[in-house]
Amino acid sequence: MKTTEAVAATFGMTDEAWKRHANAWSVWSRMAGLAPILAPIFFRQTLGWWALAIIVPGIAWMWLNPRAFKPVYHPTKWAEKGIYGEKLWSAGKSAALAGHRTAMRLLIGLAGAGALIMIYGLVFIEAWPAIFGITLVLLSQLWQIDRFVSIYDESVRGEQ
Repeated sequence: MKTTEAVAATFGMTDEAWKRHANAWSVWSRMAGLAPILAPIFFRQTLGWWALAIIVPGIAWMWLNPRAFKPVYHPTKWAEKGIYGEKLWSAGKSAALAGHRTAMRLLIGLAGAGALIMIYGLVFIEAWPAIFGITLVLLSQLWQIDRFVSIYDESVRGEQ
């Protein structure tokens, strides 16, 4: 099993869950859902144990989110196509994947670097690394979604 398939399986991403996750509301609310998890970590000295009262529901929402919205059966919007492309990517079931591997690896690396910078900022309570790191993570995630849209579109064209 590939790493991407293992991650999808860990999150319980069934075919129905992928269709619900493709809903644009799911995509954008997951992006926005990082702030309620990360902000209390940054302000943990002020919030004390109350930070967990914000973090735990935030994490629960991130798990519930792909299952909470109406399923998308025929993607037409950018975010919908992106998630359908992500599903193709994680399953490795598209001839269009080969042309995107290098770019995707670079974007995943950028997200990883951003995550490390963000973690540094959160651990040492330094705003600039925390903000810069999450910015890199979010920008690389948006760029990955854009690549997934290309993978989806190329796959659909290849099937016709």
